[in-house]
Amino acid sequence: MPRVILLQAHAPAKPHPGQPCNGCGVCCAAEPCPLGQVLSRRRRGRCRALHWDASAHRYRCGALTRPQRHLPGPLQTLWPWIAPWLRRWIAAGRGCDSHAVVLGR
Repeated sequence: MPRVILLQAHAPAKPHPGQPCNGCGVCCAAEPCPLGQVLSRRRRGRCRALHWDASAHRYRCGALTRPQRHLPGPLQTLWPWIAPWLRRWIAAGRGCDSHAVVLGR
Protein backbone atom coordinates (compact mmCIF):
# COMPACT_ATOMS: atom_id res chain seq x y z
CA MET A 1 0.00 0.00 0.00
CA PRO A 2 1.53 3.38 -0.97
CA ARG A 3 2.48 5.78 1.79
CA VAL A 4 3.09 9.48 1.62
CA ILE A 5 6.25 10.88 3.16
CA LEU A 6 6.94 14.59 3.29
CA LEU A 7 10.40 15.91 2.50
CA GLN A 8 11.95 19.32 1.99
CA ALA A 9 11.48 20.67 -1.53
CA HIS A 10 15.24 21.25 -1.87
CA ALA A 11 16.16 17.69 -0.90
CA PRO A 12 18.07 15.83 -3.61
CA ALA A 13 16.32 13.12 -5.62
CA LYS A 14 16.64 9.60 -4.25
CA PRO A 15 19.55 7.70 -5.80
CA HIS A 16 19.15 4.17 -7.10
CA PRO A 17 19.99 1.38 -4.63
CA GLY A 18 23.75 0.87 -4.43
CA GLN A 19 24.61 4.41 -5.50
CA PRO A 20 26.24 6.74 -2.95
CA CYS A 21 23.96 8.32 -0.39
CA ASN A 22 23.16 11.93 -1.23
CA GLY A 23 21.11 12.84 1.83
CA CYS A 24 17.70 12.61 0.15
CA GLY A 25 16.08 11.42 3.42
CA VAL A 26 13.69 8.96 1.78
CA CYS A 27 14.95 5.92 3.70
CA CYS A 28 14.73 7.53 7.16
CA ALA A 29 11.44 9.27 6.42
CA ALA A 30 9.91 5.96 5.32
CA GLU A 31 11.16 3.82 8.20
CA PRO A 32 13.87 3.98 10.85
CA CYS A 33 17.08 1.96 10.61
CA PRO A 34 18.05 -0.24 13.60
CA LEU A 35 19.54 2.76 15.44
CA GLY A 36 16.51 4.87 14.53
CA GLN A 37 14.23 2.18 15.93
CA VAL A 38 15.99 2.42 19.26
CA LEU A 39 16.04 6.23 19.29
CA SER A 40 12.49 6.64 17.94
CA ARG A 41 11.09 3.72 19.93
CA ARG A 42 9.16 2.54 16.90
CA ARG A 43 9.62 0.27 13.90
CA ARG A 44 7.54 2.20 11.37
CA GLY A 45 7.23 5.77 10.28
CA ARG A 46 9.69 8.64 10.17
CA CYS A 47 12.83 8.39 12.28
CA ARG A 48 12.88 11.03 14.99
CA ALA A 49 16.61 11.54 14.46
CA LEU A 50 16.19 12.58 10.82
CA HIS A 51 17.57 16.12 10.54
CA TRP A 52 17.34 18.59 7.63
CA ASP A 53 20.62 20.46 7.11
CA ALA A 54 19.40 23.63 5.38
CA SER A 55 22.88 24.91 4.59
CA ALA A 56 23.84 21.69 2.78
CA HIS A 57 20.36 21.04 1.32
CA ARG A 58 20.38 17.44 2.52
CA TYR A 59 19.14 15.23 5.31
CA ARG A 60 21.49 13.86 7.93
CA CYS A 61 21.27 11.46 10.84
CA GLY A 62 20.80 13.52 13.98
CA ALA A 63 22.37 10.75 16.07
CA LEU A 64 25.63 11.53 14.27
CA THR A 65 25.31 15.28 13.75
CA ARG A 66 23.43 16.21 16.94
CA PRO A 67 24.23 13.49 19.50
CA GLN A 68 23.48 15.85 22.40
CA ARG A 69 19.89 16.06 21.18
CA HIS A 70 19.22 12.48 20.10
CA LEU A 71 21.33 10.21 22.28
CA PRO A 72 20.55 9.44 25.91
CA GLY A 73 22.86 11.16 28.42
CA PRO A 74 25.18 8.20 29.15
CA LEU A 75 25.77 7.63 25.42
CA GLN A 76 26.59 11.29 24.87
CA THR A 77 29.61 10.97 27.14
CA LEU A 78 30.76 7.93 25.16
CA TRP A 79 30.30 9.69 21.79
CA PRO A 80 33.99 9.66 20.74
CA TRP A 81 34.16 5.89 21.19
CA ILE A 82 30.74 4.87 19.86
CA ALA A 83 30.55 7.16 16.79
CA PRO A 84 32.26 4.62 14.48
CA TRP A 85 29.90 1.90 15.72
CA LEU A 86 26.87 4.14 15.14
CA ARG A 87 28.06 4.96 11.60
CA ARG A 88 28.35 1.25 10.89
CA TRP A 89 24.94 0.53 12.39
CA ILE A 90 23.24 3.07 10.10
CA ALA A 91 25.39 1.87 7.16
CA ALA A 92 26.91 5.32 6.64
CA GLY A 93 29.07 5.37 3.53
CA ARG A 94 27.62 2.09 2.22
CA GLY A 95 25.37 3.60 -0.42
CA CYS A 96 21.63 3.74 -0.84
CA ASP A 97 19.86 0.66 0.49
CA SER A 98 16.31 1.95 0.14
CA HIS A 99 14.07 0.29 -2.43
CA ALA A 100 11.29 2.83 -1.89
CA VAL A 101 9.70 4.07 -5.09
CA VAL A 102 9.45 7.84 -5.18
CA LEU A 103 6.58 9.41 -7.10
CA GLY A 104 5.93 13.03 -7.79
CA ARG A 105 9.42 14.34 -8.50
